Amino acid sequence: MKNRALLLTATVIGGLSLVYSTGPGALAQVPEHDAPPGPGAGSDGAGGRPPSYFAGPSPSAPQAPGVNAANIPDGPPAEPSEATEAVAQQGSAPAHDDWPAYGRDNDATRSSPLDQITPENVGKLQRAFVYHTGSKPGPGQANKWAAETTPIKVGDGLYTCSALDDIIKLDPATGKEVWRHDAGVKYASIPYTAACKGVVYYTSSTVPEGEPCHNRILESTLDMRLIEVDAADGKLCEGFGYHGQVNLMKGMGESVPGFVSMTSPPPVVNGAIITNQEVLDGQRRWAPSGVIRGYDAETGRFLWAWDVNRPDEHGEPKEGEHYSRGTPNSWATMTGDNEQGLVYVPTGNSAADYYSAMRTDKENAVSSSIVAIDVKTGSPRWVFQTAHKDVWDYDIGSQPTMIDFPGPNGAVPALIVPTKRGQTFVLDRRDGKPILPVEERPAPTNTDVPGDPRSPTQPWSVAMPRLGFPDLKESDMWGMSPIDQLYCRLKYRRAKYDGEFTAPQIDKPWIEYPGYNGGSDWGSMAYDAKSGILIANWNNTPMYDQLVTRPVADKLGLMPIDDPHFDPKGGGAEGNGAMADTPYGIVVTPFWDQYTSMMCNKPPYGAITAIDMKTQKVLWQHPFGSARANGPWGLPTYLPLTIGTPNNGGPVITAGGVVFVGATTDNLIHAFDAKTGKELWSDVLPGGGQATPMTYEYKGKQYVAIMAGGHHFMQTPVSDALVVYALPDAH
Repeated sequence: MKNRALLLTATVIGGLSLVYSTGPGALAQVPEHDAPPGPGAGSDGAGGRPPSYFAGPSPSAPQAPGVNAANIPDGPPAEPSEATEAVAQQGSAPAHDDWPAYGRDNDATRSSPLDQITPENVGKLQRAFVYHTGSKPGPGQANKWAAETTPIKVGDGLYTCSALDDIIKLDPATGKEVWRHDAGVKYASIPYTAACKGVVYYTSSTVPEGEPCHNRILESTLDMRLIEVDAADGKLCEGFGYHGQVNLMKGMGESVPGFVSMTSPPPVVNGAIITNQEVLDGQRRWAPSGVIRGYDAETGRFLWAWDVNRPDEHGEPKEGEHYSRGTPNSWATMTGDNEQGLVYVPTGNSAADYYSAMRTDKENAVSSSIVAIDVKTGSPRWVFQTAHKDVWDYDIGSQPTMIDFPGPNGAVPALIVPTKRGQTFVLDRRDGKPILPVEERPAPTNTDVPGDPRSPTQPWSVAMPRLGFPDLKESDMWGMSPIDQLYCRLKYRRAKYDGEFTAPQIDKPWIEYPGYNGGSDWGSMAYDAKSGILIANWNNTPMYDQLVTRPVADKLGLMPIDDPHFDPKGGGAEGNGAMADTPYGIVVTPFWDQYTSMMCNKPPYGAITAIDMKTQKVLWQHPFGSARANGPWGLPTYLPLTIGTPNNGGPVITAGGVVFVGATTDNLIHAFDAKTGKELWSDVLPGGGQATPMTYEYKGKQYVAIMAGGHHFMQTPVSDALVVYALPDAH
């Protein structure tokens, strides 16, 4: 270690080499002793758990008492029905001043018509106010916080939520709290992350204007509830569900707090609230269901369910039954299409991400896909798959964006689908067929996992620029010193790597590139219809994985969340997983030098790209994120060098020609010129900017807001600060 310190000093003095000290310790989610066991070790180990050790419930186990967090009466199983007729919502045609939906509009463009802030004056931005939500880890609580919140603004209200789902209305000019609804979410209900990405503004079709709950704020919670409150005073809407709440654990079967949760705002499509849920990765094959459901936005009444393994049964499960366990779940923000009567559902894998032998054909057909569900019936109308038989955790985390794509016979209703692979698919919303060509290309199939063959081909979007780099080579291995580079080259050699889609291995580690935090994740993209510019920030972070047999998994202490021996401080959705009920566990780490916490591949580790959607050509692209808060051993360099860091959170584009984005591990909010990509302005936030910003106008002034909540996985500082900027008043 002393020699390494001397080498670091020499690097600092040399100056230039430090440009690449990006500190992907931001991806350090497992202790170094939990690294993949290495060649020949995945099947070592004897004994395993004793017979008396907790083995978990059977797939047919009933739901235990206490899982229903608010003790909401279930009532008898409901049959399918249709939603109350709805009125047009704010997100369908947003007012010029407002940001009424998570993605600004129902199309999820993250594009604003405001133009008061321009490339010429953005450098004058200053803080208008900072609001503290009050939600941070308490004494003795493991840091699982990452608020990820994008506020919405409608009229005289700025509406947001805390990381533990309290709903809040603020004065848009001062940040003064107008009201606050305490959601009562407990620490035990936090899954992988304490996050609330946003709330939903809903206008009633049955309650007259001026009466309570004509306008409502809707949210989904970490403990699986839907809540509706009056937008004017924050009081529960008594006519919705059970005194303002709906229990989403009904029909889910056995679970424990934190196993299944909701972090994304549910869309309302033609009067139907559509719900999905995050099911904690890596726990067990028979995890809670990934069922998608519809509820009446007026009353909370159950409408329908889409359950992958019981696709023709759209009612709630009969007494003593539950939705199919372990089916692909959807945790990303969905997009609703009122015109087509569809909701576009980004799906993930069946439970046990890295082993597919126990999945049904129905599950394999819809995993890592966009599934377009009819919001009247709950039946899929079409499916487009982005990765076949996915065992790389390539679930779709991005919200799809709806655009009008120019075609030979006029505009085509299209859907932009970003992926962790860096592949961006452009589909026809009516039938799911690619508008821009997609090729099935050969993929590696060589694996030592018995009975789990891989798909011989995988889909590639060949007309859209790829948000990524070519396959890794040994010569790409990088280090702060020759010793570090040698270490990484040896690590590369001892792993299996056949390029993208390298199949899982037991006998040795395999390199997963892009990694599960690669490409585009939950921040998605921003699209300006007037200019045709698509903005995307993305990651370049390979992972180092290895399957281990059950005895080795037991020896490593890999336990699912419902095991009495589970350690909540040991991680959750990312990294190592027990994958109980299967023959294997999984060990996952960043592909890094574990001594310096530096990635082994050469930088950049994050980038931002502008694409002209009229030509599908890159307008500009450069590394995204600086070295100021990043460095070896997790130490900041304090050097404002743009080297590209891991990033989470999306961009916003404005008619003023400015792109705003936080996301990076340098704890900055950035402003770029949309035409040239030049960075125009930045500010140091009180916590990590792992959230998508938004912009609104109030009383003639444009504001830019970002939740600087930080992120435990990205290892950025956790904060409860919502930071809002504006230009200074003219004098």
